Amino acid sequence: MGNTAKTDNFLKAIRRHVSAQKKQMLSEVSQIKEETLTLTRSKAEQDSEKLIADRLEQKRTEQTSVLAKRTQDGQRALFLKRAEMTAAVFEKATQKLIHYTKTPAYRESLLISADKIAALFGGNECVLYVSAKDMSVAADLTACFTGGAEVKPDRTIAIGGIKGYCRAMGIVADETLDSKLLQQREWFIENAQLSVL
Repeated sequence: MGNTAKTDNFLKAIRRHVSAQKKQMLSEVSQIKEETLTLTRSKAEQDSEKLIADRLEQKRTEQTSVLAKRTQDGQRALFLKRAEMTAAVFEKATQKLIHYTKTPAYRESLLISADKIAALFGGNECVLYVSAKDMSVAADLTACFTGGAEVKPDRTIAIGGIKGYCRAMGIVADETLDSKLLQQREWFIENAQLSVL
């Protein structure tokens, strides 16, 4: 074989080697492109999912805030309506009690309250407080007490009834309609299941 044949064979071998190298490089480039594309797609999907999740969380937060405000506004309105209903109920009760204080039955209830307070204080001296409009029955009230009693008007008693104070015992006995109504109001607020329609 001559030099030409050897050279041709050598060149063919180089071409084959170059061709194989080229195929291998193209294959590697293709593989790198595919891997890069896969990574890019994966990153894009992750970024998209994160963006969607962030937007959903933002919307959830906004909706929760709106719902919380509406709930708070609704509760405030409900509270005000219940307070209004309670005030109306107790305003009517107050008016009925004021009307009651103008009846003979009220005078009898004052004497019953005076007897209760007198029994509590025993023979001790005391001071009785009544509404200014009830001062007309002061003599009848003091007659219930064996230890003596002084009757004084009290501006804090708006509706009626009696409040007694015994200095020797250091106690106050409150039989006023004002206090009883206040106690009923507190009970009503705690126990009434007011339904607002």
